[in-house]
Amino acid sequence: MLEGTKINSPSQMSSIFDIAKDTVLFLLLSCYYILESLFWTLVPNVMRPMKSLKDDVILITGGGGGVGRQLAIRLARLGARVVLWDINKEALEKSCNDLKDEGYDVRGDVVDLADKESVYAAADKVKKEVGKVDILINNAGVVFGETLLDLSDTAIETTYKVNILAHYWTTKSFLPDMISSGKGHIVTVGSVAGLLGTYRCTDYSATKFATVGFHESLFTELRAHGHNTIYSTLVCPYYINTGMFDGVTPRLMPMLEPDYVAETMIDSIRKNEVNCIMPGSVRYLLPLKCLLPAKMCWDLMHRVMKGPQSMMHLKRKPKLN
Repeated sequence: MLEGTKINSPSQMSSIFDIAKDTVLFLLLSCYYILESLFWTLVPNVMRPMKSLKDDVILITGGGGGVGRQLAIRLARLGARVVLWDINKEALEKSCNDLKDEGYDVRGDVVDLADKESVYAAADKVKKEVGKVDILINNAGVVFGETLLDLSDTAIETTYKVNILAHYWTTKSFLPDMISSGKGHIVTVGSVAGLLGTYRCTDYSATKFATVGFHESLFTELRAHGHNTIYSTLVCPYYINTGMFDGVTPRLMPMLEPDYVAETMIDSIRKNEVNCIMPGSVRYLLPLKCLLPAKMCWDLMHRVMKGPQSMMHLKRKPKLN
């Protein structure tokens, strides 16, 4: 008669107790985390602890121009040993020569991030000739700005190879040494387009969404295995005035300037922040896409923000066959 009666075994009771205990602890810690976050948000950077980057080896992909170039200049001036990767030899040489003329230690390598073997070979060369990379900034990116049916297969594959797959090859190359030394930082440059799908960016937005997942999963793996001194930062900026989005005419806010983005990124790295969204106001708008009805979100994007209309003026890039 009692065969169908559910009896809580000691193991079940213990499990319930553990869940209750962990939940209470989580709620208590949450209060601390919220207060801590509010405190550091209100404290100016000049008054908060910022880690030194002096003598750190910092590798920046896409370092020949735009944000990569601005990062290189600022990091070199902070005393870092900068290594730049770019496929554009002319732009790379200009960035390196300008920094060397100022007396800074900088190295430049022409690397095709779309070629996995080229990435691995360049990484081995850096480790042998420069040493352990302390901070890896996966900054390089490409955009073709075509609607799905106008994108060639080659363009789609190139976007994925450069914007996300290269992150795997670079991180696999440099992360083991970071773990061995107990010191390191992986910076993943995504985009607001990786938080909100964008017109004429089915390839670009998809790869930037992938960078978010890459960062969050990597963060989880590092913490789960106790590598708490290996930091990871996700950077998601709005449109940047670098030429990548030439012709775009945002309605509600202007494009970000490369020097501002670089400065904000470096501050975020020095504070060991997990997420860096630029401008900060975007952070408060993003939850709306999950909370509001889909038709309302579309009307907000199309009628108020005019996102698709602004992207219609994007200058076309050379087509890849």
